[in-house]
Amino acid sequence: MTRRVVVGDLRVQRLDRRGGRRSWTIVWPEGTVHEEADRFLRVYDGSGTQRTYAYYLVDHLRWLERECLAFGDVQMRDLERYMGIVGADVHMPLGEPWRDGMRPYGRAALTVAAACLKGFYLHQASLGINAGLGEKLDRTRLPTRADRRRALLGHVKSSMPSNPLAPKGPHRRHPKMLPDGARDDLLAVVSSARDRLVVTWLADGGLRVGELCGLHLVDLHLREDAACGECRSPHLHVCHRPGNPNGAEAKTKHPWLTSHGTVTGGLVKRVSPAMVHAYFEYMTTEYPCGTGHGMLLVQLHGPDAGQPWAPVAARRMLARAGKRAGLGAIKPHAFRHTFASAVLDKAGGNLLIARDAGGWASAATVDEVYGHVDVHDPEFDAALRKVWGEER
Repeated sequence: MTRRVVVGDLRVQRLDRRGGRRSWTIVWPEGTVHEEADRFLRVYDGSGTQRTYAYYLVDHLRWLERECLAFGDVQMRDLERYMGIVGADVHMPLGEPWRDGMRPYGRAALTVAAACLKGFYLHQASLGINAGLGEKLDRTRLPTRADRRRALLGHVKSSMPSNPLAPKGPHRRHPKMLPDGARDDLLAVVSSARDRLVVTWLADGGLRVGELCGLHLVDLHLREDAACGECRSPHLHVCHRPGNPNGAEAKTKHPWLTSHGTVTGGLVKRVSPAMVHAYFEYMTTEYPCGTGHGMLLVQLHGPDAGQPWAPVAARRMLARAGKRAGLGAIKPHAFRHTFASAVLDKAGGNLLIARDAGGWASAATVDEVYGHVDVHDPEFDAALRKVWGEER
């Protein structure tokens, strides 16, 4: 590295580009681009990974500044020390000034940080910088049983990439579900039709908050036999739009198009009667006329009334409602975990039904290639209706 600045001056910068696209890079205090970081981040240009890696990488670059380490001088023990510091629950005697006010990384965050650092230093090694460190990071391992299950027809390579910086030991994720009765408790304390729509649609649709806040009115086909011809029942189309004015983006990037005012493609998701009811209540009582942007969720009060509602606002609303209801801070993704668990339970463990109901990509490639559930399959329909409370 050729420059030394006060620790913490490096920052992540969002770049707004043509067509509503966004990119992220790392800049110095005066706004000049950090060239080494920018070259690496360009590999993931415009993706969510680019944004995530930018924030993990800037933390590491600040640490390098504090340690007065150049890229060519970094050793494996330095990276292991860094991973230990950011994951430590106990502060060092002198504290960690470049991370003031930041919580220690959890296991999932450490895994992402390890992937980011490995990618960054392998990228540096490919440019002739610190090739020795690149060799130590570029490790492989034998394929596991899980690797074989994911591979098409069980054929996998004789070796798989390994990351020596990643947390060690077995790890099983335990999704955080909603407390029992949370949906009714939240509906009892929220104060607007829009907020009731948010609770209902997250609970019955299994939507991600970015998908919900990114919906446009044209994406909603809430009547039988819609013009798109892709689903006879009421449904919606989750479409990836990087140019939404509220910054909301669907994670899935299924191809879609608008023809003669009708949206086709995207991720098609069934809609419950309760979702339809919440929609019409919101549209007939609160949705302002002449918004112009055509998005579903809008600000209801203040100087920005009528403007698109951002995902961060939805998260804050749910957190406040959860505290009022005595449930603690509720996170939007808990609805999705609960939805997936309920569908899987009602479908008798059928993974294909749960995958298609929630719009997940299957972990098994063979399922993606050969398995697909018709949205009008009797089992699929019955599972959804049980989750929606229409069948007991």
